[in-house]
Amino acid sequence: MSQAFGISAPPLRLAITLLSSGWRDLDELVSATAAPRRSVEDLLTALDGDLEKDGAAMRLREDAVDRYRELATPPADPGEEVAAKLAALVEDVPAALPALDHVQATPDTALRRASWLAEQYDLRSARLLFLGDHDLTSLAVRAVAPSAHLTVVDVDDRVLEYIDRHGDRSIRTVHADLRFGLPLAVAGSSDVVFSDPPYTREGMGLFASRGIECLAEPQQGRLVLAYGYSVRHPALGHQVQLALTALGLTFEAIIPNFNRYTGAQAIGSAADLYVCQPTARSGKQGKVAKQRKGQRPGIYTHGPQSVEARETPAALREALLGRASETGLPVEERGIDWTTPSPVPEGTAVAIDLSADPGPWLLRVLLGFNATRLALLLPNAHPDLGNAKAQAALTELVAGKYRLTLRRSTPDNKHAIVVADAIPAGDEKPAVHTVFSRAHGRLGNLWQQAPSDIAGLRLVDLPRHRIAEVQAALRR
Repeated sequence: MSQAFGISAPPLRLAITLLSSGWRDLDELVSATAAPRRSVEDLLTALDGDLEKDGAAMRLREDAVDRYRELATPPADPGEEVAAKLAALVEDVPAALPALDHVQATPDTALRRASWLAEQYDLRSARLLFLGDHDLTSLAVRAVAPSAHLTVVDVDDRVLEYIDRHGDRSIRTVHADLRFGLPLAVAGSSDVVFSDPPYTREGMGLFASRGIECLAEPQQGRLVLAYGYSVRHPALGHQVQLALTALGLTFEAIIPNFNRYTGAQAIGSAADLYVCQPTARSGKQGKVAKQRKGQRPGIYTHGPQSVEARETPAALREALLGRASETGLPVEERGIDWTTPSPVPEGTAVAIDLSADPGPWLLRVLLGFNATRLALLLPNAHPDLGNAKAQAALTELVAGKYRLTLRRSTPDNKHAIVVADAIPAGDEKPAVHTVFSRAHGRLGNLWQQAPSDIAGLRLVDLPRHRIAEVQAALRR
């Protein structure tokens, strides 16, 4: 049956309902379901053993109707209790980060998204992945589709921890900054991808290209995107639509004003829902996106990672290089990308500019680079440097690998430099040192007792709270 209609549920439900209720011929089924004749023929082939026929007419055998009843039944209305619970969850979600273009969708929008996804796709068998989920749409889907296979990929560790806590770990959570690539564990893993990306041409294009990479069979999968622009500036909408078309996406549907927000008044506090189907050309565009991995394009509308953000001044970079070389080691300047192994010659210091770090880059760079010394330039207001408690938590989390020196207000009052010096392997439990110094290896290969839900992930792909859990378990 999946061969007939793929992940699309409405034609399948209608066809099963019609065949359960009386005699139908092929022409009637095609007309009623609006499905291609070949798809209906594939369905009838899959049902053949449970059909009885009378010439060109056919119907489900009476003793087979109950077996298919669940397939024909649309999802139930979530009800007021689910709506109230979701509203409470949204009320307590971690504060929006303007630097990541967070604008909160209303609880009603999250629930409307969930109901729409459950109506359009068979979520009992389809794998649904969310690229970013500050709106908690995954928790709404979990409420309306308890058996759905759900994954959330987000750059915000706070959001991932919140979803882990309130989703009872039934939703797989994975950390990634999509500009540096996609974790191998989620590439080619999904049937439907949902995202509410940054509303710039660069942001929409990047999230859409990564979404295509996430699809197991792109031409059979769907990419569902929220996007809004002001009717006073239609050229902005045109640019984004061109960027999506350039990825080989075709617009199966655009549902106006489907998403509503608390804020975003410049676009009327609303956005459309784009339902996109990849074409054969989309796979080629995905390969191009991989080749660009490691670039750091501006994709947001605010802050140091915005489209208009400036390069780091030369004086700050020189100060960073000075800290890296102060012990006399040769210094290499590297890019931010922690997603693939980047071998560093023994006895070498590495300098990396993290001045645009929204929060999660610092920890991942410390995990992803194995160097005798790392010198990292950061904003003074970085979450890991803001107070003694945050500094202690970071220091403890990487204690199996690096000894940290935190120099706030250096080289100026808006920046800080973190220096990480490698510790000898014998200073920490062997299991901790092995896993933390091989952060690009699958946890299941490095740690025999790795929990099954993270065994296929790498340490750099885990949400921060799961990294802390791994450290504690290894020490035990």
